[in-house]
Amino acid sequence: MNRYIGKRVKRELPQLDSLQKELNREQYKRRFRRLLRSTVNALIVVAAVAALIATLVFPVLQIAGTSMEPSLKDGDIVLLAKTDKLETGDLCAFYYSNKILIKRVIATPGEYLWIEPDGTVFLNGEELEEPYVSEKALGECDVEFPYQVPENAFFMLGDQRETSIDSRSSVIGCISQDQIIGKILCKFWPLSEFTWLG
Repeated sequence: MNRYIGKRVKRELPQLDSLQKELNREQYKRRFRRLLRSTVNALIVVAAVAALIATLVFPVLQIAGTSMEPSLKDGDIVLLAKTDKLETGDLCAFYYSNKILIKRVIATPGEYLWIEPDGTVFLNGEELEEPYVSEKALGECDVEFPYQVPENAFFMLGDQRETSIDSRSSVIGCISQDQIIGKILCKFWPLSEFTWLG
């Protein structure tokens, strides 16, 4: 009788082993699915937060055109800080006619501006130092000087003075506070040309 029970137990042990292995496999699959689900959920949350930050606080823009050379070239990628607190010399992004343009703040609200025929800029009676301009020019200008910048507006120029269309032209004029997206903090692409600008 004992021998019979011993043979029966030996036959059932392999079945118990295979059942245990199958149970372990199923538990592993469940744990893996839970881990995968939680990882995907975490990635979705991180992506949503990153998108909100990029949209609301630090927008990212790609430069198109050559009006800001040599500071910014066509294809460069820049990081902005959402702000309307701008100073002379800041690079700024703003909305104009369903486009985003990037120019340099030359004069802030209430300041007086004069641009000589050779392109030299005077701000409040003093010549403005502009190391970012490679070649001075009056460019397309129909503004009468001396010019006082209106309240809640900024006078903006491109660094390529000969070809840039900017606040010198009545087509664009001064940029109002509500058009401004923010100022450029840094150029981060291409990586080899990473530069803090703000």
